[in-house]
Amino acid sequence: MTITPPLTSPGVVGAPTGGPSLPQERRLVTPIPGPESRKRSERKAQAVAAGVGATIPVFAVAAGGGVLVDVDGNSLIDFGSGIAVTGVGNSAPRVVEAVTAQVAAFTHTCFTVAPYDSYVDVAEALNRLTPGDFAKRSALFNSGAEAVENAVKIARHYTGKQAVVAFDHAYHGRTNLTMGLTAKNQPYKNGFGPFAPEIYRAPLSYPLRDGGLTGAEAAKRAISMIEKQIGAANLAAVIIEPIQGEGGFIVPADGFLPALQEWANANGVVFIADEVQTGFARTGTMFASEQFGITPDLIVTAKGIAGGLPLSAVTGRAEIMDAPQVGGLGGTYGGNPLACVAALAAIETYEQDGLVERAREIGTILFEKLGALRDADPRVAEVRGRGAMVAIELMDPETGEPDAALTGKVAAAAHAAGVVLLTCGTYGNVIRFLPPLSIPDHLLIEGLDVVAEAVANA
Repeated sequence: MTITPPLTSPGVVGAPTGGPSLPQERRLVTPIPGPESRKRSERKAQAVAAGVGATIPVFAVAAGGGVLVDVDGNSLIDFGSGIAVTGVGNSAPRVVEAVTAQVAAFTHTCFTVAPYDSYVDVAEALNRLTPGDFAKRSALFNSGAEAVENAVKIARHYTGKQAVVAFDHAYHGRTNLTMGLTAKNQPYKNGFGPFAPEIYRAPLSYPLRDGGLTGAEAAKRAISMIEKQIGAANLAAVIIEPIQGEGGFIVPADGFLPALQEWANANGVVFIADEVQTGFARTGTMFASEQFGITPDLIVTAKGIAGGLPLSAVTGRAEIMDAPQVGGLGGTYGGNPLACVAALAAIETYEQDGLVERAREIGTILFEKLGALRDADPRVAEVRGRGAMVAIELMDPETGEPDAALTGKVAAAAHAAGVVLLTCGTYGNVIRFLPPLSIPDHLLIEGLDVVAEAVANA
C-alpha cells in the first residue's frame, strides 16, 4: 500500500479521471471515511431520505479497473462492482465512447413513440446470447425489479393463471410485487405491506443447511409443497435465481433446478430465471443457467447488462413474450438510447475481451485464497459460488449459528483498510465477492489478503 498526497478535489482542474487509466493501487491518505467524505455525509443526512443508506460512506469521484477513488484521494480496491453492475469495469472505454456519441445525437424519444435501432440491436443480442435455440423476443426496462414485475405480468397473461412461486432466501426487488417475491423482511419489506396477492414461497436447496438433501430430494420437497398448497392448475410461474444473490450466494445442489424446470414444463407453468445478478459473464458463463443445464422460458437480466447505465430486460420464448396486447408492455424510459448503446458496447467488451474466461480466472483465485482461509479458521463455514461471484458464510463453530456480528466486524475492518466489501444473506452472515472483471490479479490478491487479516483479527 502506498501513501501519497490526496488527489485534487472534484470540480477543480486536475481532478482524477475515471476508467482503466487510474493507477491500479490501494492507497490510503486519510482514515476511511476521510474529512471530505464526512462533510458530504452530513449533507446527505440533511438532503437524502434516511432510508437510502450507504455500505461504505466514502464519496466517489472516479473509478475504473479494480479501484474506486474518493473525494479525499483514497484509492480503494473494489470488490462490489456497484453490486455486480460494472462487470466490464467502470468507465469502460467502449461504453464511454458509445454513450458520448449517443448523447450528442439524441438522449430520448421514448421507444414506444419513435423507435430507434439500438433498442432492436439489444433485443437481437439478448435473443442470441440467452439459453435456448427457440424463437425469442425481448422487452427492455429500467431496473431488475421492473423487469421481474414484467416477467410476472407476461407469464400471467400467457397462462391465464395468477399464482407465482418464489423461494426461501430470494431477492427480486423492492417494488410492491417484487417485495412480495423477496424473502428477507429487514430491511426490504418491514413496514411496507400489504404486498401483492397470489405470491407463495417454497423451500430452496441450501446444501449447507439442508441436512444432506440431494438436489433431486430438495426439488421433490419443493414440488410437493407447491402441489399441495397451490396446485399447478393455479400457478402461472415459478421464479428463481440460479444462484441467489442477496440471499447469500446460495448455489443449489446438482439436479435441483433441472427437476423444477421439468416439473414446470410438464404442468404448463412458466419457468423464470432471475439472472439480474448472475448474468453477463459473472459466473464464468454468459448466464448461470448454462451451468445448471436449464433453459428458462423467460430470463430476467439487468445489473451487468450496460456497464452502469440503467437497463434491464425480459427475454424468452416468442409465444410467451408476444402474449400481452400492444401497449401492455413498455414505459417512458424503458430501453433509453444511452443505456442501449452502453449495453451493446458492454456486450462487445464481454465477447471481444474474453471476460467470460476472465471470470473463471478470478474464480480460481477467489476459491484458492478463500479456501485457505476456510481451512485455517473454523468460523468460515463454507466458500461457495461460481466464477467471479463467490461468498463465504461465517458461523459460530460451536453452535453452528450464523454469526452476523463477526461478519459486520470483518466488513468494517476491510472498509477501514481500503477494500469495498459487501455483505448479504438472510442471516446477515455472508460476505460476497463481486470484483469487476477488469480487476488485475495483484489487486484481487491484495484485497483478499486484507479480508483474511480482517477475519483473523475480528
